[in-house]
Amino acid sequence: MSSPHSKSAAVVAALSALDEGRTPERPVLREAVRSLLAALAERAPGRSVEVRVPPYGAIQCVPGPRHTRGNPPNVVEMSPQTWLELAAGRIEWADAVTDGRVQVSGIRADISAYLPL
Repeated sequence: MSSPHSKSAAVVAALSALDEGRTPERPVLREAVRSLLAALAERAPGRSVEVRVPPYGAIQCVPGPRHTRGNPPNVVEMSPQTWLELAAGRIEWADAVTDGRVQVSGIRADISAYLPL
């Protein structure tokens, strides 16, 4: 993780809580998720894929055809904990998809080239 977002206090605190087997406090988890989503948006600018981490955030990223109306054709969705682990390089994209921890739809939804952050 090299982005200044990935070194934020919230990201460090959330990852520490996960390391200790605890669930991060809700405000910390929210800030960590949003911070890492911002880092992904910087790394992969564009609007062809929507990455959703409910209930804390969603971004559009990855260069390519822009989505403007209705349901986006390329969607990635996961839990906050899975997002933190992927962004930090603690789990592999392929494993998370295979295990069902990440739901993907669309031909452009593979964001593994941009991870870990």
